[in-house]
Amino acid sequence: FLKKGMKFVFQIFILINITTFGQFNSNFNTLVWADEFSGNGMIDTSKWHHQTLLPNGSSWWNGEQQHYTNSITNSYQNNGLLSIVARKEIFTDQGVTKNYTSARLNSKFAFTYGRVEVRAKLPSGAGTWPAIWTLGKNITENGGYWYSSHGTTNWPACGEIDIMEHWGHNPNYIQSALHNTFSSGNTINHGGIMATDVANNFHLYAMEWTADEIKFSVDSVVFYVYSPQPKNIANWPYDQDQYLLLNIAMGSSWFSIDPFFSSSKMEIDYVRIYQEPITGINENINQLSIFPNPYRNNIHFILNSKYSFQSGKLISILGEHIANFNSIRDLNNFSWSSLNTGHYFLNLENSISYRTYKIVKL
Repeated sequence: FLKKGMKFVFQIFILINITTFGQFNSNFNTLVWADEFSGNGMIDTSKWHHQTLLPNGSSWWNGEQQHYTNSITNSYQNNGLLSIVARKEIFTDQGVTKNYTSARLNSKFAFTYGRVEVRAKLPSGAGTWPAIWTLGKNITENGGYWYSSHGTTNWPACGEIDIMEHWGHNPNYIQSALHNTFSSGNTINHGGIMATDVANNFHLYAMEWTADEIKFSVDSVVFYVYSPQPKNIANWPYDQDQYLLLNIAMGSSWFSIDPFFSSSKMEIDYVRIYQEPITGINENINQLSIFPNPYRNNIHFILNSKYSFQSGKLISILGEHIANFNSIRDLNNFSWSSLNTGHYFLNLENSISYRTYKIVKL
């Protein structure tokens, strides 16, 4: 997505025997971050950042022709779905006038290794370029969520993982790709698959990332595996944190945008990231999910069933009483980033049970 002047050669990656790509990693069974889009209206800004700043002062990479905005007309949640909407409209921002608007979201969660699952229905129409992808947390791209705190490395050395790309002028073709200093832009690291009616049907787009390989799938059918040998800094920058991006670009320097409808949207049912459980920490005991755990800045709590608690206490490892909680809202609104590095115990109690959860601040 950052590659300038690139040209993709569309290629259907036909697999004779899909099972040769192996099985998924069953150890990725702990939910560490998710958005089910259960709210209404604006996106959850505790989880997502709108990236709107033009990176080169006048446009986005690839000659894309949209402005990304934080307007509710371009991204919103409703009825359990996130909608990212590309619109044909004249819009002036940062002193530049464009004929299209859209949205580009950065996750405020970054991770190394795990499985990403995104259930989505894609936009239609020539010129649309939706994507579900990741970038290295250390990327030096002004306007990105992580830039001010972690930006040290230029693209493509930071690494890019394209979980799903689709082009409206090539209906139902899904591509996954890797970009790094070994191969970027018109990268040789890509594979594709034909899916069924992606603009009208939801499909499960997934990526599974381990220290050895990265697998890509649609509806649990693995169609491409990236595992360069031998690995080096050029072909495998994928041993550091990446963050998730969701967006629809419009047009580029290498394909036409016309004709295009007045608007078209990508709908996302959920985003879920799983990792291996951390030894000694029971972070999901049926009733409550705590993710990520250990955490650095933000931590989230989700009740998984009808379980509720009447009172809760946060205790340090030395027995110091730090805070009281009366609801899941209290847990999520507490200033967890203000805690010192260390181990803590969360005690939750109702009329029939008493549970203790271990929380680690890094």
